Amino acid sequence: MNILDRYVLRSFIEPFLLCLAGFIAIWLIIDVSDNFNDFLEAHARFRTIAEYYVTQLPTVILMSLPVGLMLGLLFSLSRMSRTNELISQLTAGRSVVRVLAPLIGVGVLMTAFCFWLNWEYAPHAESIKKNAMQKIKRGKRATDVEPVLAHLFRDRRDDRTWYVRKLIFQPGEERMQGVHVTQQDETGHILKKWYASSVYYDPVKQEWKLEKGKIVTFKPDGDVEDQDLFLRGFRIIKDWSETPWRVASTELNPGGLSVHELHDYLKYNSDFPPVLLAPYRANLADRYALPFQCILAVFLAAPLGIVYNRRGVIGGVTAAMVLLVLMIMSHSFFVMLGKGMRMNPDFSPWVPVIGLGIIGMILMYYRSTNRDFPIPKFLT
Repeated sequence: MNILDRYVLRSFIEPFLLCLAGFIAIWLIIDVSDNFNDFLEAHARFRTIAEYYVTQLPTVILMSLPVGLMLGLLFSLSRMSRTNELISQLTAGRSVVRVLAPLIGVGVLMTAFCFWLNWEYAPHAESIKKNAMQKIKRGKRATDVEPVLAHLFRDRRDDRTWYVRKLIFQPGEERMQGVHVTQQDETGHILKKWYASSVYYDPVKQEWKLEKGKIVTFKPDGDVEDQDLFLRGFRIIKDWSETPWRVASTELNPGGLSVHELHDYLKYNSDFPPVLLAPYRANLADRYALPFQCILAVFLAAPLGIVYNRRGVIGGVTAAMVLLVLMIMSHSFFVMLGKGMRMNPDFSPWVPVIGLGIIGMILMYYRSTNRDFPIPKFLT
């Protein structure tokens, strides 16, 4: 990286960070004003409120990065255009793509960072947000784990049906209370039943521990063949493929599941009707497509930020703002089409990425060849 690259990068970093911080601050002010009365009525402590907003940071950063990139690019490039700094580099023999190379590199890095956020942290933040305010209103902390109550789960692969009165699912504590598990054969005849007041799962050994219950074995004709009562002891089950997460997964919102969890859900519930799996497929595709908004922001804003007169600055900023709004709205619209099976859910989140990517490449081509952008006749 030579001195010109460092100068272009330095001119961009400051407005980018200011725009990013400003967008996050605006979101924080709006959200606090919306929830202020709820915080007061719940007598929430400052620590509880702070924890709530810390849990939401991954989602807010993921949403703010493309906006910050676009605004930072428009400001820095238009300022360098007005002072003829970019023109000097171009007349010295540098191409537009070479001038923008460090900024494209930032876009790639931010895209990778968004992939990391959108892989797990941002989806989990979204799932926490759904219930966090309800917890705060009940005097609990936003990070407190809520149990799953009266849950029924059917494992179609192994022909087992689970009923769980209460499931507590959090790292380090995967416990169920009031469990009733029924094993059937392929024809639907009941082979065995397990009853337990408490059930624990060991993720290291991948085995279940049943406490205070009984195991009932049935004959082919339905009569009881044997009973194993253990009111004081426990029994270890090693051949169950289920995990607490899989048992509880049917109660989870697809928008709050990580990439790994979405893959597991689609794998273990592949026999569900396509319309029920569509939201999970659309969200999985969106986990991969959404981070590309960062590199899209660079390819859309950079050609529009390089201008040669004051009128061009106004037109470029206006066009970039229109494309920004289009990018945000089209993302939500096409994801919803995929969730509703109006489009292929594996492809729908990619439609705005591909469409706006083509527009960005066209804009970059026209700017790099010093041509006027193609403007439809009805806009002239």
